[in-house]
Amino acid sequence: MVVQALIPVFVLIMLGHGLRRVDFPGGDFWPRAERFTYYVLFPAMLVFKLGQARLPPSAYGDTAMLIIAMLLAMTLVLVAAQWLWGWSGPVFSSVYQGAIRFNSYVGLAAGGMLLGDDGLSLTAIAVAIMVPLLNLLCILMFALVAGRERINLAAVIRAIVTNPLIVGSVIGVLWSYFQVGFHPLLAGILEPLSNLALPMGLMCVGAGLQLSALRGGSVPFIVSSALKLVAFPLMTAGLAWMLGLGGLLVQVAVLLAALPTATSAYILARQLGGDAPLMAGIISGQTLLAMVSIPVLLSLLW
Repeated sequence: MVVQALIPVFVLIMLGHGLRRVDFPGGDFWPRAERFTYYVLFPAMLVFKLGQARLPPSAYGDTAMLIIAMLLAMTLVLVAAQWLWGWSGPVFSSVYQGAIRFNSYVGLAAGGMLLGDDGLSLTAIAVAIMVPLLNLLCILMFALVAGRERINLAAVIRAIVTNPLIVGSVIGVLWSYFQVGFHPLLAGILEPLSNLALPMGLMCVGAGLQLSALRGGSVPFIVSSALKLVAFPLMTAGLAWMLGLGGLLVQVAVLLAALPTATSAYILARQLGGDAPLMAGIISGQTLLAMVSIPVLLSLLW
């Protein structure tokens, strides 16, 4: 069941990579498609799907509690790994991003395909909580170990507040809370945009893979990938059990923990003094490894 539901996710990723390799449809189509997906398609999907959701109020508090516990626990593990291996600041910042961030496109697609509309709605809420926390944690880590220049905290906060995924999620949650509903004309616009978001987002993930960055795998790459793809989902399942949580929330949390790291981590590494080539290798390698690790882990933990 899990494998069958995830096959379309990974096929679409590889389709995007294949099309980019043969330069189809050419020009700068894929960067523009990614911007269109990020700023238009995904926000429309989040508003439409979350706006129809009817989740209990307790779901929000439980989700926030579990996510905070996940991120703090993994940060402690990564600090211990840094103490053990003693990497340079730029290397550790890339290992940190690789082990704790997640690809929201893949998460939302997999959440919808595996868990239905309720699962997609809860995944969107978790993404809206995780994205600002992860950005703040990663920025803080860069400032501590790898920063070569002063970080503009106001600019960071502004970027988080205006993040299209967060804005779309907040609007969708408010739409659902006040039970506004969608006029048929508005639904007729949002629904086709929503249906286009996931396949386009996944193909953009594939188009962005840099497989050449995988040459010469290193210890930091192996450690980061093992922590992200194996240790993090196992840790998340254990934390959920300790907190007395279960059901759909735990499935969503384990899925997000098992995802490969975010493609945007490369941009942050390049801008703030991280090891950008290592980050590119971690992103591409984890995306490929996740095609095996996610089905196996979800089959064991769900």
